Amino acid sequence: MDLYSDALKILKGTSRTFYIPIIRLPLGLQEAVASAYLCFRAIDEIEDHPELDNPTKAKLLHAISLTLQEARVDGFSIDAFSMGFRPYEHLLPEVSTRIRDWTLLAPGTIAPRIWDAIAAMADRMAFWAEVNWKIETQSDLDRYTFSVAGAVGLLLSDLWAWYDGTQTNRTLAIGFGRGLQVVNMLRNHTEDLSRGVDFFPQGWSPEDMQKYARHNLSMADTYTNALPAGPALDFCQIPLTLAYGTLQALENGKDKLSRSDVVALIEPLIGMNMNAI
Repeated sequence: MDLYSDALKILKGTSRTFYIPIIRLPLGLQEAVASAYLCFRAIDEIEDHPELDNPTKAKLLHAISLTLQEARVDGFSIDAFSMGFRPYEHLLPEVSTRIRDWTLLAPGTIAPRIWDAIAAMADRMAFWAEVNWKIETQSDLDRYTFSVAGAVGLLLSDLWAWYDGTQTNRTLAIGFGRGLQVVNMLRNHTEDLSRGVDFFPQGWSPEDMQKYARHNLSMADTYTNALPAGPALDFCQIPLTLAYGTLQALENGKDKLSRSDVVALIEPLIGMNMNAI
């Protein structure tokens, strides 16, 4: 199996939410977004790992960032990342241990921008692990959601511009990433509390967090509605639709969207049966 086919298999097993919009992208852009997503997921799995302590998470994330900063024309040596992973390979998922493979997916003309984004996010995640994700104020929440999602919105804007010249409002791109992330934080709130992490600022209720989410999703709406017909619009509509659906489900007392809910939301967007994908 070639690397890209293997990457799609890992992507499908990791997140059908993003698998569907990624495989609908045209070739070239498809590999670039898949590379970015899998690299982001690789470091996210380290940040959230239940069996690694915070100093170890920070060490691994800083090591990944430093390795990515060695960026060369010919990519990364075969053992570039494995040195830091070796003592923890038995704990880490495949998507994390194969981060070098994912860096090789993107076309060479955009790969360094993706490596830069992953390196920066890894360092930011390391900082938050070092402070045990201590979020006391809205400013803390703004910083965290930028670190792990707002910056993703900026990278996507750069990928759209690289591929076909599509220009976007970069401030709104931050809101797009933040909005999706905050919905995930609301959905996972109980699970996060069980591992000793609370992303809600002090004194905030779920209603306060929902208001924060909707504020950012309103920017995501403006961002998406301004996109011309094409791959960027097709991509952004799916996760945004699911974010709104999840927020509505939470407000109705559900834990998450059901499979049938997801199908009902997505099939009208993609114009086909999801089971065919």
